[in-house]
This record gives sequence, C-alpha cells and structure tokens, in this order.
Amino acid sequence: MNRKEKILVTSALPYANGPIHLGHLAGAYLPADIYVRYHRLKGNDVIYICGSDEHGVPIMLRARQEGISPQKIVDFYHEKNKASFAQFGIKFDYYGRTSSKVHHQTSRDFFRTLAKKGVFVLKTEEQLYDPEAEMFLADRFVRGICPKCGFKEAYGDQCEKCGSSLSPTDLIEPRSAVTNAKPVLKKTTHWYLPLSRFQKKLENWISGHPEWRTNVLGQVKSWFNDGLRERAVTRDMSWGVSIPEDVANGADVSGKVLYVWFDAPIGYISATKEWADLQGNPELWKEYWQDQKTKLVHFIGKDNIVFHCLIFPAMLMAHGDFVLPDNVPANEFLNLEGNKLSTSRNYAVWLDEYLEMFPADNLRYVLTSIAPETKDADFSWKDFQARSNSELADILGNFIHRTLTFVEKYFNNRVPEPGKYDELDMEVLQQIKKSPAQIGTWIEKFEIRQACRGMMNLARFANKYFNDREPWVTRRTAPEKCAATLYLCLGLVKTLAVVMFPFLPFTARRVWTMLNLAGDVETRNWDMVFRVHLTPGHPLNKAEVLFPKIEDDVIIKEIEKLHKFTNPDKSGAEKQNFENEQKKEENIVERVSFDDFKKIELKVAKVLAAEPVAKADRLLKLQIDLGSEERQIVAGIAESYQPEELVGKLIVVVANLEPAVIRGTESNGMLLAASQGENISVLTLDRELAPGSGIK
Repeated sequence: MNRKEKILVTSALPYANGPIHLGHLAGAYLPADIYVRYHRLKGNDVIYICGSDEHGVPIMLRARQEGISPQKIVDFYHEKNKASFAQFGIKFDYYGRTSSKVHHQTSRDFFRTLAKKGVFVLKTEEQLYDPEAEMFLADRFVRGICPKCGFKEAYGDQCEKCGSSLSPTDLIEPRSAVTNAKPVLKKTTHWYLPLSRFQKKLENWISGHPEWRTNVLGQVKSWFNDGLRERAVTRDMSWGVSIPEDVANGADVSGKVLYVWFDAPIGYISATKEWADLQGNPELWKEYWQDQKTKLVHFIGKDNIVFHCLIFPAMLMAHGDFVLPDNVPANEFLNLEGNKLSTSRNYAVWLDEYLEMFPADNLRYVLTSIAPETKDADFSWKDFQARSNSELADILGNFIHRTLTFVEKYFNNRVPEPGKYDELDMEVLQQIKKSPAQIGTWIEKFEIRQACRGMMNLARFANKYFNDREPWVTRRTAPEKCAATLYLCLGLVKTLAVVMFPFLPFTARRVWTMLNLAGDVETRNWDMVFRVHLTPGHPLNKAEVLFPKIEDDVIIKEIEKLHKFTNPDKSGAEKQNFENEQKKEENIVERVSFDDFKKIELKVAKVLAAEPVAKADRLLKLQIDLGSEERQIVAGIAESYQPEELVGKLIVVVANLEPAVIRGTESNGMLLAASQGENISVLTLDRELAPGSGIK
C-alpha cells in the first residue's frame, strides 16, 4: 500500500441508556480501534467517528422508570460511556451525540432532501394507542404474553425469553408499559421509505463486494430473497428529531419525530461535521463523505447488518451526495459464561466495573483472541485468567522482561554490540521484517483475531530463540555470541512494541519507555519498523513486570457476581459447593476397561519437520520419527504453536490409530495435548528417550 489512503471508520452508536458491556466492545468498538490504530501507524488519512444514540424508546423507558427527563438520562450516560471508552483505550477522533443541534439540523436536512425528491410514501394506518396516557405506543411501550412461548413480559418487538421477533399486535393481552392500560387501535399518518424501489440497485452494489464476510452477505441475501418492503421513517413520540414542516405536504407533523433507525446513522455524518468544525475547517467533512475515493468502513454487530448494508445505503443512494460503505465487517454475538448477555437482568460484565479491577490491555487481548468474527463466542472469567497468565504474562511479558533484565544485569543496561550473525540470527532478522507485514495484511482483511494471534506468535518465536541461544551459558563461553543474541532480542522487543500497539496500546507505550526510545510508539511507521535498529550503547530504562498474574480468588469473586443473577439462591459456601459440583459434572467421562486401554499404543516420537496445512488456519502437518519408521500426522495446534517451535521436540503419539485424511492431507497417528478453553499445550517429555519408546 504505497498510496496514502483516506479512510472513514465508524462504530455503531451505542444507546445512551446504560453503560458499556463486553458484548458492545467485542462487536463494534475494539475491532474498529485496532483497525484505526494500525492505519494511523501506516500513515494513512484515517478518522474514527462514533457517538451516543440518544433517541428512541429505550431512552424514554429508562427516563420514565427513573422519573427524570430523557435529556438527563442521555447526558449522564454519554459522559459515562465516553470516559469508559477512553480508559479502555478506544481512541475516537470524535465522539458526538444525536441530541446535538448539528445532528438535529443535519437529520432534518437529510429528510427534507429525500422528501423534496419524492422518495417517501405517506401512509395512514392503525397503531396501538394508550387512551390514558393519550399517546401512540412504540413497540417497546407495549408488553404482553408471547404467542410463541407464553412469556408474560414480552415486548412489542421481541420476546427476551425465546428471542422471537414480534410486532405489538402479535402479543396476547397487550398492555401499555406506561400506564398498564389496554391499548386501542387508532389511525395515524407516517412517512415510509419504499425500500423495494432500491432493491435492484442495492443488489448490484452488494454484488460488487464478494470480499465481505459470509455472515453479512448471507443475511443481506435473505432479505433480498424475501423482497424489501416499505419501512416507516417517522413515529409518534415526544423525544427525537422533529419533522420539518415545510415538506409535510399538508400532513400533521405535531408529535412526530424521525424514527431512531433513520436518524442514528445520520449521526455519523453530523459527528464528522462537528469534528471538522473543531479542526477549524467546517467543510472538511465533505472530503470524507463526498469524495468517492474515501473508504467508508462500518464496524457493527450482526443485529445491525440490515441497517448498515441495506437501509442506510438506500438512504445514501436516495440522497445522492454521499459515498457508500466499502466494507461492513459485522461481528457475531459474544456470550457470557455460556449464557446470553442480558442487560435487563444485569447479566453482563460492565466496562466501568471491569476497569476498577483489571488493566485494560488484558481485556483487549482476550476479547480480540476470542473475537466473534465468524460465529458467536463465549467469554468466561477462567479463560480470561488463563489467557492473561499463560499468554500475556508467560509468553509476551516473560520474553520482554527476561530480555531487559538480562541486559540490565550483564550489559550495564545498555544495548550490546551485536558482532557477527549466524544462520539462526539471520532468521530472527527475517522474522522482524516479515511479521509486521503479515500481521498488517490480516488487519487490512479484517481478520483481527488472526492478526492478534500473529502478534503473540512473534512473541512465542522470540521466547524460543532466547531459550535456544541459552545466553545464560554463552555469556561465559561465547560473549560475542551472547551480545548478538541480546541485541536481536532487543530488536524483537522493539518490533513487538510497535505491532502490539493496535492491540495493547498501554503496554506498548510502557515497553517503548523501557527501551528509552524517543517520542511515542504511536508515531512510529509500521512499514519501517524493521529498518530502524537500536544503537549499540544506547541506555535502557529499568524493566517492569508487564502482566502480573491474576489469582484464583479474584476470578472467583467475578464469577460469583454473575451467579447472583443466574443462581440467586446460591452464595458463599453454597455457591462454592455449586461450582465444585458443576466441575465434577463437566469432568465425568465414560469409563473404559483396562483391556480396552491396553489396545492403545502410545509411543515417543521426535518431530523432524512442521509446516502449516494449506487453507487451514488451525492445522499443522508434522513429520515424525517413530524409531522404526517416519510418519506424517496432522494436528489442530496452529493457533498455539509456530511450526519451528515443534521441530526437535519429543512428543507422545497414538501410534496405532487408523489413518485419516484431514482437509486433503493424510494423518497417520495422533499427538497428545492438553487444553483449557482454546489454550493448547502439546505433551512433551522432560528427559531424552529414543523415538519409538513405548509409553506405559
């Protein structure tokens, strides 16, 4: 990528009626922040726009529940969420709000343009009305019995128990959520966007983006197959963007506002206008929204695919002055400890509460490692602890700390003179050169999870190099070789500081400071990092522990918080017994006889070679020595091991397993490995035995 790109990145506007939770972060905000930080390091012209969605029924419901005005609700949560994002390292160029004057004006102007072009259809129909509150009831203001599962507190748009999509008139025994009165049907007039008129144009546009994620294209295709229908763009409410009277065509606009789905995405445009004003160039926003060379990228959750891939693009097409999205990398949902997140039941991990207990970068890493890019993912506190301790602390943090403390102790805390390099040293230089390019390619393809894995694999490679070189031995027997080793290890530390910055910005800055390098790691050039070497004799700062281990008792407290909502009758000792029983149930396996077990032939094998299996991210192909013969086996360990890490290791394999073909590659045996969540550790021997030795 030689040309400087102009990129406009947005994340779905969060509702300002509650705090941010982990599901929000994993879906729309953390992937976008990583993508933006990378492109800033690449030197591209990128801005990141977001803000609070401050209209709609959830805001009014929260306001009514608390007996205060909607404005007070949105003022409180706008500032709260903005602060939480900042503490978590989400760096927006501008974080706006849809209650601002600029947004109201921008939305009204957008509606006015479409109305003058004759885009809308005006329709009068019957909707539910509360005779006591004297107001039409939006879907969330209607509750009743779910016709699908019988749940008595279903909303007019969805049953939170069975997940069925509903309309208010579907409910059995509907009632007003405002006064509990029985609603009646009453006529009202609204403006509709006739999406069917845009279907062919949308289909042609979408067909030009085969690179989009499968989940996005699949959902869009489903809507196309069903046929796009008219969708109301206004509703009867007192809170929102009012309808401009000059294009009402004689219709009564009193008490009517823009439907939140219509005005919310316009918030991206209005926030960019406010950003431009702060730059001292009010017209600057047009360079990002009206220049066809701009790449517009929407980061969202899968529940927003229809709005960002069909409805908002149809609005932009109808208007005619704006760029269309270049990509909409939508993520699937994040579950919590095996259950769906539920804000109404308070079953969530809230960002502000998390930040009171743990560092931001630990969560950034774990959420990226399990990112729900192609399917729903699950966050568990035990997995969070395992990844923090075994990957961040034992791999990444361990390598950086052992390198810096070794230099501090044996090289007077200064960068050593490298001297001559051998073949293995040259391999390190190649890793320093190629790793950023590979990680960057994954980020550009929105494979953020794989990119994060690539960053950690570079740390794994660095640890292996340190171990293989044994500087604790060569400092006495071959000091020049030791100096070269530590010089290259410091080069790996410097490279890691840059490539970890999109994922772990707080840690990257700490490493940069420990290296005593000028400026900020954020100002480095991603493509040039491998060309700028540390100067021999350069003084370093004192090393710090980057990732303290997270203890069991801390994690147990977090698990207990959640169990209060899933198992409210179990607490204290009962809760501990409950957890122990759960673990017992999880560990129950079907017993086998000793005679059956004796049929399994376990042998020691030495790994002779290892390489990835083509088009299979999780698989490695190993050539092994079984003493009397050499074989090939395939193992799903590529996410945990670099191929070169395994060469020379003595492993345990099932030698008499029937051959199988896995992704087109023959596997003649199976290695043994332990796993915890997605963490995998290959079983190896702690002393030398000849390949082919039997396991008893």
